[in-house]
Amino acid sequence: MQVLFFGVLRERWPLAKVNLELPDGATVTSVLEHFRVAAPELEAIWKCVAVAVNQSYASASVVLADGDEVALLPPVSGGTPCYKGNV
Repeated sequence: MQVLFFGVLRERWPLAKVNLELPDGATVTSVLEHFRVAAPELEAIWKCVAVAVNQSYASASVVLADGDEVALLPPVSGGTPCYKGNV
């Protein structure tokens, strides 16, 4: 799958797209956990990141397929504060 980054995440991963291989049955949560481990310095924003799969917002439980495009969208200035119950 290809992962796209926006906002502060784009600063951390400046490539236009990153190819990521995860095992069958991987979910949106799997992607978030992969990058959460890779960028612990961004821990404060991970619970607020919105995710789109193939250009549609997706919940944490969405199962991903080979070839999916996953976009990680962190909160922007002026947005709603995030809550611990978010992804």
